[in-house]
Order: sequence, then structure tokens, then C-alpha cells
Amino acid sequence: MATPPTADQLVAILRDTIVALVRRDGPDLSARQLGVFLTCYLQDGAHTVRGLAADLNVSKPAITRALDRLGELDLARRKVDPMDRRSVLVQRTLKGTAFLRDLRTIMTEAVATSKKLAPAEGNASRKAASA
Repeated sequence: MATPPTADQLVAILRDTIVALVRRDGPDLSARQLGVFLTCYLQDGAHTVRGLAADLNVSKPAITRALDRLGELDLARRKVDPMDRRSVLVQRTLKGTAFLRDLRTIMTEAVATSKKLAPAEGNASRKAASA
């Protein structure tokens, strides 16, 4: 049975993931943009600017700015809701799906690296504590 990762391991995985995203060729997303992106791609259902703002507890203009950037990068697209023309729906794109697949691969590699380092770090900590 695998033990759940520690808080330090989770932070290391996050760091390794962000560093890999920054180093690769491709867009750099802010934390807000990444939050909007992941919400749209990981949560089922139709997403609206209003709904994303409520879900992420940020203002509608902040969501609009994040969606502007995601639209520029073709990671998400906005479309007027045909059922309620006052509402704007956020749609996934093929490029966004590919970005999510790349992100999953990067995170899987970060987890694997974290697991390789975990026993050595634990041994080093025990040695330092006993000295």
C-alpha cells in the first residue's frame, strides 16, 4: 500500500511541474490562468464567466482577462450561449487538450522524481537528527 505524499513532497512536485512548464517551449500561464484552465478542463459541465468567477472566488473581470490570454493561446474559446444570449460559455480546444496531456506527463515525471528522492531524503534527515 502506497503512503500518501507529504506536504513537502507535494510542494516539490508543484515546483518541478512549474519549472518544467517554464523551461519548455510553450506558453507560461499565471496561477490564475492555470486555475481557470484546469477548472474548465477537469470539471464537467458547461462553464460560464459568471460560474468560473463564483467557483474560483474572483471577480468576473479577472476571469475575462484570464480567458483573453487562454483565447490568445488557443487553450480555450468563448462562445455566446445560444439558450441565453447574455451568457458566455467557455469551450475546450484541441490545443488545450494537448496542453493538459503535456501537463499530466510533466506531473507524472515530477511524481516519479519525488518518489526516487524520498527515501534518500528521509535517510539524510534521520542521520542529521541522530548526529
